[in-house]
Amino acid sequence: MSHIIGSKCVDVKDGACVSVCPVDCIYESLEQMFINPDECIDCGACIPECPVEAIWDSEDLAVQMGDGEYVKKNYENFGLSYE
Repeated sequence: MSHIIGSKCVDVKDGACVSVCPVDCIYESLEQMFINPDECIDCGACIPECPVEAIWDSEDLAVQMGDGEYVKKNYENFGLSYE
């Protein structure tokens, strides 16, 4: 499982999460930031830094909170598939 950046990040891309990530697994796209699920160590350092509370601590929570499509987008951004 990986942390997921959801819909609240779209067109915001504050970047505070990037500066605190110890493994540099957060990347910027044209629309939003994404967390590489293969690189994320689930440390949670990014969560309190996000000013718009867009980061979910699990894929399941993202789905439960209505950001399921962003789980898929996150994986696809890195050429991965999400079941």
